[in-house]
Amino acid sequence: MEQTHAISALVIHRLARLGEGPSRVQPRPAPNVIDAPAVGLMERLCRHFAERPGKGYGCFEQDEQNFPMINLVRRYTRDGSLDFPAFSAEALAHLQQRVDEDAVEEAGFLVIARATIFGADCLYFALLQETVGSVIDDGLAIHDNPHLDFSGLQVAGRIDLTAWQAGAERYIAFLKGRGDVAGWFKRFLGCTDVVIALKETKKLVETLTHFADTQQLEAPARDELLERAHLVLEEMHESGAPLDLASVAEQVFPDAPQKLVERLQDEAADLATGFVPDKRALRPLIRFKAAAQDWKLEFERAGLRSGTVQYDPANNTLVLTDVPEGLRKVLMEG
Repeated sequence: MEQTHAISALVIHRLARLGEGPSRVQPRPAPNVIDAPAVGLMERLCRHFAERPGKGYGCFEQDEQNFPMINLVRRYTRDGSLDFPAFSAEALAHLQQRVDEDAVEEAGFLVIARATIFGADCLYFALLQETVGSVIDDGLAIHDNPHLDFSGLQVAGRIDLTAWQAGAERYIAFLKGRGDVAGWFKRFLGCTDVVIALKETKKLVETLTHFADTQQLEAPARDELLERAHLVLEEMHESGAPLDLASVAEQVFPDAPQKLVERLQDEAADLATGFVPDKRALRPLIRFKAAAQDWKLEFERAGLRSGTVQYDPANNTLVLTDVPEGLRKVLMEG
């Protein structure tokens, strides 16, 4: 497995819940050794986190008394008053408090790690559960084999320390999960959602346009893909439906929706979900707009197919036909 993350610290604690009573924790007294199995675990965790749809994004709550994570992170990364073992122990206690206060049923292994991903210094938190699989031994006998269930990952978050220290607008990402998983875990992270629909829609439009440009489609097919995207997102805007990336991919690129899903869920795209698309950002999907020193121009993509707008790449010229009578008169008089 190719290593894409530089791991500087890792510890695994255990959170257990027996019946309806308070949860119990089994803290690890010292960080885990960063050996090959530890690196493999983090590689799988980071990959599953990146590939999972339905993420929320935000920043730290300002109320440090009720949301102490920002204080813990500050003491660990800035002040130096907490080392990693002490930080992870306080984070575990805080998680247990949230679980008990919210009567959360989740339990499992709490992974806390610090890793550099694509140059960004990040803290990861994930609650992994155990599942049982089957293995075949040398004698071809079948045995049960417990292992961590990465495919069922529902509770995980990442704090981008580099973005936080640079004053970014949002730097916390978390899985929304099923039901109210996101609620209690978001409170554990001390995160308040930051989703600015206009900015997110612009990012979505840029991602869709780049996808269309890289699919080696004929010009008409490319334009139809972008026009479908415009129609789908405009309908979401009109109905107030929150963005669902899988649904968008099914409607926009029905021949191979998984290809588009993978692009939309790419961690580099950093796309949020659950917001209502902003209509103001959708125009570039169906309209070209450009300006030079002596002119400004705006036209629909459909004009290229109908022939009312003709581009000659050899001479780098545009020819406009069906000029409106009003404009024609002004040009004749000019």
